Amino acid sequence: MGLALRSIGLLALLCWQLPSAHAQARRFPPPRPPILQVAGAEVPVRLTEARIDSRVMAGLGETTIELTFHNPNARVLEGQLAFPLAAGQQVAGFALDIDGELRDAVPVPKAQGRQVFEAIERRQVDPGLLEQTAGNQFRLRLYPIPAGGERRVRLVLRDSLPTVPQGLQWSLPVFFARQAEQVTVKLEARGTGKPVAVGANPLGFTVKTGAYAAQWQGRGADLPAQLQWSLPLARSTDVVTSLHEGQRYLLASVPVRASTAPRALPRRIGLLWDASGSAGSRDRAAELAVLDRYFNALGTGQVQLTVLRDRSETPREFTINKGDWSALREYLRALPNDGASALGDWTPNPAIGEYLLVSDGLANYGSQTLPTLSPDQRLYALSSAGAKTDTPRLRAWTGAHHGQLLQVSSEAEVPGVMSLLLQQPVDVADVVARGVEDVNVDAASATQGWIRVTGRVLRPDATVLLSLRGGGTDPQPITLNVANARGVEGGMVAHAWANARLAALAADPAGAQAAKALAQQFGMVTADTSLLVLETLEDYLRYGIRPPGPLRAAYDQRHALTVADAASERKRRLDGIARQFAEREQWWNTRWPKDAPPRPKPESRSVAAPVAMAMAAPPPAPAAPMALDRVELTASAVADQEEATTERRAKSAPKANNGQITLTLAPWAPDSAYARRLRDATPAQLYPLYLQEREQHAGSSAFYLDVADLLLASGQRDLALRVLSNLAEMQLENRHVLRVLGYRLMQAKAPALAVPVFRQVLAMGEEEPQSFRDLGLALEAAGQYQAAVASLYEVVVRPWDGRFDGISLIALDELTRLIARERVDASAVDPRLRRAMPLDLRVVLSWDSDNSDMDLWVNDPNGERAYYGNRLTYQGGQMSQDFTGGYGPEQFSLRDAKPGTYRIEANYFGSREQLVTGATTLMLRLSTKWGSRDQRDQQVTLRLKDRAETVLVGEFEVK
Repeated sequence: MGLALRSIGLLALLCWQLPSAHAQARRFPPPRPPILQVAGAEVPVRLTEARIDSRVMAGLGETTIELTFHNPNARVLEGQLAFPLAAGQQVAGFALDIDGELRDAVPVPKAQGRQVFEAIERRQVDPGLLEQTAGNQFRLRLYPIPAGGERRVRLVLRDSLPTVPQGLQWSLPVFFARQAEQVTVKLEARGTGKPVAVGANPLGFTVKTGAYAAQWQGRGADLPAQLQWSLPLARSTDVVTSLHEGQRYLLASVPVRASTAPRALPRRIGLLWDASGSAGSRDRAAELAVLDRYFNALGTGQVQLTVLRDRSETPREFTINKGDWSALREYLRALPNDGASALGDWTPNPAIGEYLLVSDGLANYGSQTLPTLSPDQRLYALSSAGAKTDTPRLRAWTGAHHGQLLQVSSEAEVPGVMSLLLQQPVDVADVVARGVEDVNVDAASATQGWIRVTGRVLRPDATVLLSLRGGGTDPQPITLNVANARGVEGGMVAHAWANARLAALAADPAGAQAAKALAQQFGMVTADTSLLVLETLEDYLRYGIRPPGPLRAAYDQRHALTVADAASERKRRLDGIARQFAEREQWWNTRWPKDAPPRPKPESRSVAAPVAMAMAAPPPAPAAPMALDRVELTASAVADQEEATTERRAKSAPKANNGQITLTLAPWAPDSAYARRLRDATPAQLYPLYLQEREQHAGSSAFYLDVADLLLASGQRDLALRVLSNLAEMQLENRHVLRVLGYRLMQAKAPALAVPVFRQVLAMGEEEPQSFRDLGLALEAAGQYQAAVASLYEVVVRPWDGRFDGISLIALDELTRLIARERVDASAVDPRLRRAMPLDLRVVLSWDSDNSDMDLWVNDPNGERAYYGNRLTYQGGQMSQDFTGGYGPEQFSLRDAKPGTYRIEANYFGSREQLVTGATTLMLRLSTKWGSRDQRDQQVTLRLKDRAETVLVGEFEVK
């Protein structure tokens, strides 16, 4: 079979996820030792033992790290171990001790891993989760760490060793072990010359069974900050193959002439400058030093500057005259680092010859894809953020556009960076593969004299023909013959191919699903895939996760029954919702009295609605309450209920109101010292004063929320949205913070910005129906009606945890209103669930903290309060089911409002969790004429302190 692949049409032609040519990513200072973060530990958890086994073969490295933690405290704890990895390193395995034996983790979609971990944690059993957070940052979550006991974990890291002039560079992740009381290190190198130590090194190598081996024992404190060796490598083509799960994979290391030639720079250059909040952790001096040499090499030309934050600023033109770029440099120095990172929010200019993106690559806002460049435009990226750099993203972007990622950690490294930026490297002109599929070629190491090739072998006589160009040399044809390859054992070659394939897919937005499937197939931790360990077979069955080894046969046997049960449960769920919806229709069709309620008989235990309740605290529920979720009365209801209902329907009530309904919101303002200073500032002083205050309050989401409110009130909408977007930078992967951000964007009437935020929330919390509902409402507000239907209907039909009972009917009200008002395809919606029921008044309360208890109170003109203990008022006001576990929503509905004043309050009982914003944030949506063309909405966001309190939200006035 023949396959001709030309130029960058070859997947991953230049974007194999490997360190750059001179291994600059490894020159950053060694990471600090990771510390197990444990909330509530009176005495720190100790790392009692660490074992590091590392081996090298065919230019690939595999390191196994085993850590034992001891909890000296008298109570069970949860721990989180955050750690960075070097560029090119990949987590390829994780195991956790269960009943004294290490159990391997299984790969799962990232969102599912987090959902399952948190659900199981609530049940007080043993989960373990390893996930990627941002860039090359990873987090290991352990629960429980027993009181006075130990937990043992094992990590497996793999990487393709970077090339250096002497051969290969081998670095050991000793930072894992430097806090350990006892450390054992074992090393083995095959197929290379004797390892040569770089810097201080206590290990000596000897020949053992055809390999170089070393071993060391001692205390972690005695290890140097970094252990590194260079491995001499023969200057000859090395082709190896390896069989993994029935498929043979190819890895070839090919020497090339490393000479390079200066490249001609275009006269027009585009500079993309990331000035988001995370830019504060970059080394601006080193970056400016690179630009200084870059523009000096340019000489005279034009630079179009585009500043990237939560959105791109209007491009500015600067002239470079004989290397003088002082005007541009001073402009860059004066830019404040503020806002989220929307790295895809810019429009390429076809007149630009090449772009240089200066960024850490952490795209956390808006579009996550790079705009389309023309085929002849190059893209380079420069980062000084070290391990915080999103290396895979930047390598994929630059590799797909004839450029590369340049990493610099200090001004001393600038000359090495410039050699990559200003010279014409060896490039791959053509690849012809016969009998090999999914070929990946890495030419990033060509300046050091090497390229690497991986692929899936289909037949034993397969060949790969490479044609190289550039670097000031004539075209270099190279032929690789699989028949001459040597065979090696293990999964390292297959993993190297998968890693290269992932990097290729990262450059293509359409490849996201394929990348996720590939990562799960090979057990790799990525931005979309995590590794999870569960305790029992029942846990694996409950969450539909196929377990490793010994449990797999029993799982397969029982899983088919579980799938059938899930399908039946979904049907039962839909039938139940249809019954509840029919009962709500009966409530809506009932004509409720609008006169004064009768006084209850002292001796009666009937369910007549309570009158004029005290406003300070909720009253106790009546003995036989009328607080029903539905109007229909059951056979067990007392006779007084039937009599009262008949009397209500018989009354000839006048028309309830003349259609005039107004809404007044209660004023609310934060009372902190910084808020008072900001309120006293003029509009022109507000943003500069915020920048002064920010350093002291940078870790407070409440600070950004308050400043954004003040900027909005002063008419500075763009600056308000920028400040608000900092919440996306604060706590990466925290759906609670992102949910608050989405609510505030909706309140600011920016639904197009809220949609991608709520998509992130959904990806992190798919087990929570609120995630689907929030996204559905944002999609509707953004005019994406069909997508909104799908998201809201998922809330209705999917079976949810019992703590979320009640949300389905609320979402169904919103869905039926959408179907009635907009031209959408509702064929997927059950016909029993399509009737819209307009209302005079509707109030919905949501909040941001889990495990919190909040109540919505509505006090009507009769002096009657609708609340969880009185869910159906005399005039027909209906309160939804009480949410005591967190998030809400709770809803008040009234079809035909009696004239008078309706007072809206929120009563907070308290939270049982640490609050991410320092307080519970409430979001209330108040609507008049809801479901009609005259509908008017107001959204209010309030913050409550961590104590019980009642807050006045606003009042409806009905005439």
